Amino acid sequence: MTGVLVAVIALGLLVAGGGLAVALGVGRDEQPTTDSVAAGFSRDMSRHHLQAVEMANLALTETEDPEIRQLAFDISATQTNQLGRMQGWLSLWDLPFNGGETMAWMSDGEMAGHDMAGHEAAGAALMPGMATEAELAELRSLSGTAFDRMFLQLMIRHHQGGLAMAEYGREHSDVDVVERLARSIAETQDAETATMAAMLRARGGEPLPAP
Repeated sequence: MTGVLVAVIALGLLVAGGGLAVALGVGRDEQPTTDSVAAGFSRDMSRHHLQAVEMANLALTETEDPEIRQLAFDISATQTNQLGRMQGWLSLWDLPFNGGETMAWMSDGEMAGHDMAGHEAAGAALMPGMATEAELAELRSLSGTAFDRMFLQLMIRHHQGGLAMAEYGREHSDVDVVERLARSIAETQDAETATMAAMLRARGGEPLPAP
């Protein structure tokens, strides 16, 4: 039942997100180009969010810890809604959901310190903080406290990795709704990272090295 409920909520939020984009009138005036900050942020953050939602939905079905379950529900609901908004914008701008070099819309300076080499998924480089297929497979194989610790470790790193994109989008997007969403993502994930770090240590774990 939990899995079905999450799927129904996720679909509803995705539709609501796209509807919100229409209601805000995004794309009615001059539309962003495919290589713009607004479009690049929407594409790459959407893919980044998809993995967070995947991990959160897994935690909803696997964890026995009420605090972890609540955290996972909050992440899944929030990021599914944000994902719907970003894909709604891309649709209104008549731009593809995928394509282009990962994070090419960011300056080289903003990418400094993030190791993109050796991380590949479906032919595209993984963005900073994203889990590899091997890590996801290991997470699926765990249960109990071991699962909870690894989930928190991967999600903390995931949030840390998305922060540079969110901050760059906030500072450089010339589309107001994109700037506001990027700001919200940066603020929310920064707070959630601190909360998850405390939860992880309470369960006998330590965060992974930051991406």
